[in-house]
Amino acid sequence: MSTFVWIVVPYACLAVFVLGHVWRWRRDQFGWTTHTSQLLESRILRWGSPLFHLGAFGVIGGHAMGLLVPAWLTAKLGVPESLYHATAVWGGTLTGVMLAAGLVLLIARRFVKGRVRRATTTMDKVLYAALAAMVVLGMTATVGTNLLGDGYDYRETIAVWFRGVFWFSPQSHLMIEAPLVYQLHAIGGFLFLALWPFTRLVHVWSAPLAYLWRPYVVYRARRGAPPAPVPAPAVVRDRVLAEGKRGA
Repeated sequence: MSTFVWIVVPYACLAVFVLGHVWRWRRDQFGWTTHTSQLLESRILRWGSPLFHLGAFGVIGGHAMGLLVPAWLTAKLGVPESLYHATAVWGGTLTGVMLAAGLVLLIARRFVKGRVRRATTTMDKVLYAALAAMVVLGMTATVGTNLLGDGYDYRETIAVWFRGVFWFSPQSHLMIEAPLVYQLHAIGGFLFLALWPFTRLVHVWSAPLAYLWRPYVVYRARRGAPPAPVPAPAVVRDRVLAEGKRGA
């Protein structure tokens, strides 16, 4: 069972993540957008979107630091374990609260505003439910276990297993004795990756980076008299008919 959960499921989710993006790009390029509803409602969005995105960036950065940076590397760089732990816990709590607050506003906006609710698709609802579940599990692990509880050193178990998945040498036994909330959060993260290609989150890969090097758009004033307006087709038709009648 542990082999299926901690080896088969992660690789299956990664395969769906990659192939799903390829399928989505080939079959639904017109749907490869944020599906923004800003025109339908902007007051709540003005607060919810920045909180959500800034919190998400912080949470992703914290996960990258905790899962991808080995403990021996921070020790070699002279970073005390107490400093690392305090930074991870308090930084994770702050960014997690921002993410949770932004998500609550975005979800509430979908239910409070009728026009936004009618524009919400089934996949949007699935996405918000998955995001809410991941936030609850993550905050429970960070605040409940590490801030208020006895703490858990995930860098010696979960982080090693996670890196092993991408090195094609996952050590499933490391996850067996991990706290349940960490197990659910870890496997939920991979399931979330499998869901990603079929949601509006694909817009993340379409950041307008070309804006950094594209030429400037130069506006110049028009010189001389403006061109005569082009008459509408109906006006031209009526004019021709009138001239034909006079000629007859």
